[in-house]
Amino acid sequence: MSVRKKTALALAALALTTGLATGAGPATAAPASGRSTAADCGVRADGKLWCGNRVGAKGYAHRSYTSGVRGSLTSSFSWFVCWGPGDGHAGGNNIWYWTLLDNGQWGNVPAVDVYTPSDPWENLRQC
Repeated sequence: MSVRKKTALALAALALTTGLATGAGPATAAPASGRSTAADCGVRADGKLWCGNRVGAKGYAHRSYTSGVRGSLTSSFSWFVCWGPGDGHAGGNNIWYWTLLDNGQWGNVPAVDVYTPSDPWENLRQC
């Protein structure tokens, strides 16, 4: 291998290593927080609210923490078919969202665990 090729390879390796060490990555990388932003939320053509959520958020049988837990959201982005009033929660309101949980059960998720900028989310039907 020529000196020129060796130098080019060494410079390429250095550039790659430096880029990885500084954490540089593709422009589409997720935010460092791992949390979706309010801009990611919206009611789509299917009528569902698609939005970021807290990983591990519990879904309850009713809109109450005292009702049975049906499952949880193991993903960080989910869809919700409607909203309704229930028990107050740490989000400062009483809004809960109805969704299909990651275990295949339906459940109510308190709005504090859904990353909307306001609750209830506009254009989502009440249930």
